[in-house]
Amino acid sequence: MEPISKIAGPVTHLDRADVDTDQIMPKQFLKRVERTGFGEFLFYDWAKEPGWDLPANPILVAGRNFGCGSSREHAPWGLQDYGFRTIVAPSFADIFYSNCTKIGLLPVVLGEEDCRALAHAGVGEVDLEAQEVRFAEREVAFEIDHEIRRRLLEGLDDIGVTLTHEDEISAYERDLERSGPVTTAL
Repeated sequence: MEPISKIAGPVTHLDRADVDTDQIMPKQFLKRVERTGFGEFLFYDWAKEPGWDLPANPILVAGRNFGCGSSREHAPWGLQDYGFRTIVAPSFADIFYSNCTKIGLLPVVLGEEDCRALAHAGVGEVDLEAQEVRFAEREVAFEIDHEIRRRLLEGLDDIGVTLTHEDEISAYERDLERSGPVTTAL
């Protein structure tokens, strides 16, 4: 996973609330387990609507309760594969939020007014280290769990976190080998 520090650039605005993961990535595209190649299916049904346009910018601004519904991991995979690097919304479904952070897609919670202002500005910067979103000469602070922030800044997925403890794991395994097999009394 790539480390995240700052994400800057144009903003794509998806002015819809309660966007379900089934709408983000429809069920017929869930037959694969690799994380790539899902961007072309993003919002598949909505993309058929006349006038639908979803530019692949680094920042997606969405409505409240983004990623609600089922807990499919394919939704964040598709958003990231499409080109989004951060999603800014007033609220997220908990599992969707967690799935994003595990693949290096930064979810940022801002108030509805700040989301509208960022979308209107059309360009912005999300600074994870400073925990700020900057746009139109404004700086808006956001909260993020300390451990999630650290993992994203360092580019650590679950395996990467485990590998940071490689020396301790090796020492533990050596100690087990020295002490012999574990037996239990009945």
